[in-house]
Amino acid sequence: MSEPVPEESPDPGVGRRMQVNPPVFFVSAALILAFALFGALLPDQAGRMFGAVQAVIVEDFGWFYILAVAGFLLFVIFLMLSRYGDVKLGPDDSEPDYGYLSWFAMLFSAGMGIGLIFFGVAEPIQHYALPPVGEGRTIEAARQAMVLTFFHWGLHAWAIYIIVGLALAYFAFRRGLPLAVRSALYPLIGERINGPIGHAIDIFAVLGTMFGVATSLGLGVLQVNAGFGYLFGLPTSTLAQLVLIAVITGMATVSVVLGLDRGVKRLSELNIILAVILLAFILFTGSTVFLLQAFVQNIGTYLSEVVPRTFRMYAYEPNPWLGDWTLFYWGWWIAWSPFVGMFIARISRGRTIREFVTGVLLVPVLFTFLWMTVFGNSAIALDLAGAAPIADTVADNLPIALFEMLDALPLTAITSGLATLLVITFFVTSADSGSLVIDIITSGDAENPPVWQRVFWALCAGTVAAVLLVAGGLQALQTAAIASALPFAVVMIFICYGLLRALQMEATGFPVGLATASGTGTGMGWQQRLSSILRFHGRGEVRGFLAGTARPALEAVAAQMREQGLSPELAEDEDHLDLTVPHGERGMFRYAIRVRAFRAPTFAWAETRRTQDSDPQHFRALVYTEGDQPHDVTGFTNDQLINDLLQRYARFRQARRMA
Repeated sequence: MSEPVPEESPDPGVGRRMQVNPPVFFVSAALILAFALFGALLPDQAGRMFGAVQAVIVEDFGWFYILAVAGFLLFVIFLMLSRYGDVKLGPDDSEPDYGYLSWFAMLFSAGMGIGLIFFGVAEPIQHYALPPVGEGRTIEAARQAMVLTFFHWGLHAWAIYIIVGLALAYFAFRRGLPLAVRSALYPLIGERINGPIGHAIDIFAVLGTMFGVATSLGLGVLQVNAGFGYLFGLPTSTLAQLVLIAVITGMATVSVVLGLDRGVKRLSELNIILAVILLAFILFTGSTVFLLQAFVQNIGTYLSEVVPRTFRMYAYEPNPWLGDWTLFYWGWWIAWSPFVGMFIARISRGRTIREFVTGVLLVPVLFTFLWMTVFGNSAIALDLAGAAPIADTVADNLPIALFEMLDALPLTAITSGLATLLVITFFVTSADSGSLVIDIITSGDAENPPVWQRVFWALCAGTVAAVLLVAGGLQALQTAAIASALPFAVVMIFICYGLLRALQMEATGFPVGLATASGTGTGMGWQQRLSSILRFHGRGEVRGFLAGTARPALEAVAAQMREQGLSPELAEDEDHLDLTVPHGERGMFRYAIRVRAFRAPTFAWAETRRTQDSDPQHFRALVYTEGDQPHDVTGFTNDQLINDLLQRYARFRQARRMA
């Protein structure tokens, strides 16, 4: 659906040695390569298998997809309206890293992608010509076509992304756990997230993301082939599509090798600008008033029908429409959720849960609805008026739908070329940033994994897309999305439960607030607390606190623990102290102190990375303990720091039933 480009370290190519989480990397790679070999060597058998798998899933598990996605939407609405909505995605004193305008702009970019270009015309015109129930090519069919399109691209899709994005942001920024899907299960299984269960969750996330990306790449190549056919007479064939995949994947690989992260981000921004230009062109050269009226009416009709549509399974009028459309979309969105979820989590630190859910539900959805109205209603209006037989032309060739509509408008060659260019650039950014997300998961969130690992995953995505096209075309792409999402849908249910458990712990007095950690129970007087809060510290001063106060305190506790038969370890550098105490099957206690920079507040309309880097900064010493919120210990004395550590350790032992 979308191709946001997550942040990465400035030099992703540092180091040539492999930096991976071996179980996740090798199992994921083996499964993906085995799938690619099977599809490449036995395409006919693979095609039949894809058809059989899709039939089984639709027939036996369709109800599960429908119920799960409905539950995800209800869950995020509950979080938005409940008392949990006031919880921040970060410490209680944290502020958002981006202003509203910048944040909305990035959410807007997350809603753009190959999917909107491909399905903007194709889906509404298909529902209009071949509705699931009733007669096609009528006014009523046109009205329902837009409702069905809105249903597939609306609140449900973004509720799925919110589940993963919210869990990642909450457990990473508020509880100090790694930015990984497995962290969301910490309230349920504790330290076992670092064992086989956690590895399995990450493997499911990798497979879902890989097949979600490959589905987008496959759809993109189908559309690029159709665009080149319109512009240059290139034949529409599997061979042409394979050549296009090789060429465009090569472009994505070059961008990875050269480390063009900033260039790819600028390319994404350019994509948005070009997409808005194309949208505005169709809006103002078409029937502008009609499209604006249709936009308002489509939203109203969608809202009035969203509940019955959510649970409609066509049980009394069975047909393949449900599997070809609704279940395909639900599977595609679930497969994409680790990708888009990680992006929106990274840009949402400091927001409240209510802000997060409201913004992510409304901003991308409203733009998507406008896009689908302008493209879909324009195509349907042209067909109804007899100005262009779009429905007949695209009945057996969905990728050509957009170009058929553009052919009926002015400047056809320019707009068709622009649409084709958009798909190509979205393909490149999708492969590049998708490989980055998979690399983050398989490397165990390593700081600077070698560039060849991203190249490997980018090539895998192109290879899987090619195999799917050879083995069954559009149906194979649909099956891959639906099947790969099934296990991750189960994981998402547990993610919801884990997130709810963690929020309930906060509501029942679980000590996560900065005020609790920084004063109560540590022996800190109110004058010292006030001085610590108001004073701004330089990096050198906080480093001196780590070396002169924190290190002796942690060493004293470690020495006493060794006398009691434990085996604590203390790791350190200038900005970091990490005390770990293993307890066998009961898990590991970790008390980490890190130097962290904070920006001065800004009210700029859009904060660029360069602006952020040049802002005045102050520094604090934050403590991270797994399952808890980071808290500030700047200014603590030796005894106060030991007292805080022992409080955390006592709670760890109590939670593990060791005390």
